[in-house]
Amino acid sequence: MLIDTHCHIHDKGCFELPPDETLAHMHENGVDKCIVIGTDPLDSVVARNFALQHAEVWWTYGYHPNDYDGNKAKLESDLKLAKSDTLKSEKLVAIGEIGLDYHFDGYRRDWQIYLLENILQIAQDMQLPVSFHIRDAFDDFWPIFDNFHLVPSVLHSFSDSEENLERGIRKGLYFGVNGLSTFAQIPHPPLERVILETDAPYLTPKPFRGTINMPGYIKNIAEWAAGHYNLDFNEIAKVTSANVNKLFKI
Repeated sequence: MLIDTHCHIHDKGCFELPPDETLAHMHENGVDKCIVIGTDPLDSVVARNFALQHAEVWWTYGYHPNDYDGNKAKLESDLKLAKSDTLKSEKLVAIGEIGLDYHFDGYRRDWQIYLLENILQIAQDMQLPVSFHIRDAFDDFWPIFDNFHLVPSVLHSFSDSEENLERGIRKGLYFGVNGLSTFAQIPHPPLERVILETDAPYLTPKPFRGTINMPGYIKNIAEWAAGHYNLDFNEIAKVTSANVNKLFKI
């Protein structure tokens, strides 16, 4: 059994393929389940509704750091509604994606930190795992992470330094391995800390570069992992699915 732990196939603004076709392709390639990822309060509701319509789909509540405009009153209202309604829905498995992203010019460090701290409080209170999006911001991330008491969580699409990889391992984090691994030189965690993801429609793995990424391509990422870790494909599927079950209980 293979599981795509991070995709955006619910978002019609970025994912253009029909859901039934996408999920059929997923099953044809031996991928049994997927998790759709919320990137703001409204998108999280769309993710929730999508998951409730499809037996093989779960969802997360998130707020991407690049999508917050600094409006504290609106954030307070959004999170109040989430706690009273949205987060009580079925098939919720995590908070995320949330985090810090300092990659592009014009980012507001203070806004991103404020957002992250407020949503991490919810994750701590609910004892839900977190899908972290951290890009060029680990120096700020680690002290914030250490201020909370979180259940085991994941660094989505990890592609940072060996130092931050080792630090994450010491802190009990898991790591999202996706199509980047098939075409980029990045550090790789031990298999016992790996979960597989596509980030569909982004980061399409080889040999499908240049096309829309889909959850079914987890099969190709697992094939890459079998070669990298020098293990049988079925062992990769077994270990990574067990890791997913530890984190998300699906």
